[in-house]
Amino acid sequence: MPEKQEIEFKHIAVEGVFKSGKTKLAGLLAQRLGGKVVLDKPENPYLKDFYDEKEGAAFLTQLVFLVNRYYQQARLIQRDLFEERIFCDYVFEKDKIYSYQTLSDDELVVYEKIYGVLSERIPKPDLVIYLQISLPTFVKRIAKEGSALEKNISEKYLQDLIEAFDYFFFNYPATPLLVIKSDELDLAREADIEDIIDQIRQMKKASLFYVPPSYAGKDARKK
Repeated sequence: MPEKQEIEFKHIAVEGVFKSGKTKLAGLLAQRLGGKVVLDKPENPYLKDFYDEKEGAAFLTQLVFLVNRYYQQARLIQRDLFEERIFCDYVFEKDKIYSYQTLSDDELVVYEKIYGVLSERIPKPDLVIYLQISLPTFVKRIAKEGSALEKNISEKYLQDLIEAFDYFFFNYPATPLLVIKSDELDLAREADIEDIIDQIRQMKKASLFYVPPSYAGKDARKK
């Protein structure tokens, strides 16, 4: 049996819409492969106003997320090349996905100027993993696990968000990209985690679309 390749990537980001499993996967990969977990901060004083559709709340909400992500990511610039591996549950660029979903044209002009200044100082991951899920899965997970605020989000907004994420990551040129079809992905299952790690080991400087064995049924799972 050939010896497994080492993981060459030192800075791995896991992405997807909320409830996609990105935070859990980032933590599991850090446990298995060794490394530090960097998590997006969900706290935002304007989030409730945004969900209540109060005027101006979307812009304030987005600016708070942008600045928080900037300060968190900027600290990664200081990391020594020989430090442990980093697993982050977001990429800085994803902030723009939500902005283009929620902000007016005038607000976007201001946002883009601020984003342009901040993004120049943000380090790029060595690898991005995108967990792709469908609308039925998204709706089901929110109904089961979502907060009261999340359960009030319209299905139209959720569909638009999925389409925006798909478009963004299917046209993502910044780093190698591993897209995982994740509707049936079971992060509590050892074999599914091992499959993902095997895919990471095989990644080169290109993109890869991966469909877990669970999609072909239990009999087709890797042993």
